[in-house]
Amino acid sequence: MEDESAKEDFEALEDIEDIDAGEDADDGLDEAGESAVPSGETKSLDLILDIPLTVSVELGRSKMLINDLLQLGQGSVIELTKLVGEPLEVLVNQKLVARGEVVVVNEKFGVRLTDIVSPMERVQSLA
Repeated sequence: MEDESAKEDFEALEDIEDIDAGEDADDGLDEAGESAVPSGETKSLDLILDIPLTVSVELGRSKMLINDLLQLGQGSVIELTKLVGEPLEVLVNQKLVARGEVVVVNEKFGVRLTDIVSPMERVQSLA
């Protein structure tokens, strides 16, 4: 049952690709003979370039009782689960996409990316 549904979705996707290919079938050249039509990939990406995303960097985590949380004040120290030197986690919309290290740029903190999570790892993290 699920295989049939997936097959129908795949066939519908192929139909959409055929339609897109038909739109690009004209010569797409301007007066100078240069391509005036951007590639299919660029057209597809233009649709999503203005979508806002939440990017956060996680130094570590900690679990606390509400009582302990209420007793925190200026100068309190919270112990995190990560050790010094361990890579930070860069999250986009709460999904891990990269790991990095803290750097200082013009007296501001930044993150130097040291490892980009592969698409396969991202898919596996969803399961």
